[in-house]
Amino acid sequence: MSEILNVLTEKMEKTKSVLKEDLNTVRAGRANPALLDRITMDYYGVSSPLKNISNISAPDPRTLMIAPFDPKSIQDIEKALNLANLGINPVNDGKVIRLIIPQVTEERRKELTKSVKKMGEEAKIAVRNLRRDANDSLKKQEKSGGLTEDDLKKEMNEVQKKTDVCIKEIDDIINLKEMEIMEV
Repeated sequence: MSEILNVLTEKMEKTKSVLKEDLNTVRAGRANPALLDRITMDYYGVSSPLKNISNISAPDPRTLMIAPFDPKSIQDIEKALNLANLGINPVNDGKVIRLIIPQVTEERRKELTKSVKKMGEEAKIAVRNLRRDANDSLKKQEKSGGLTEDDLKKEMNEVQKKTDVCIKEIDDIINLKEMEIMEV
């Protein structure tokens, strides 16, 4: 298999993993510590991810509990959570912060599924762009004499097969997330 196909496969896997990370931040009515993965805060002058300066757990399906390693930073964590605009008010008891995840309404579930579909479409566009780039590289190789016309067709078919498989996997990921969101 050519180097172009190896790079294509690697980039497609990266696209799928980024999509999965993005989907983890979508609040589906269930407490998931990944919901807070993107939150950062100023900790002693350094922007640090919340998960690096505290222990985040889900003691029950509707509650996230944040226990900071440094109890003095609890006010800063609470401020960062408010700035993150999660739509959840943090409850601070002096030692830990609790986030009670509200039940998601039917209307909100439909909005969430629309945004999940949009994320899926963006991932598919990224995969198609990768396919185009790979095909362009293959055509350049053929023009420079590195590939025969038959090899070019074979490689381009392989690129298309990889693209089709990746797009199907993205569809499967999106369908799973939609089922999770619509689950009451």
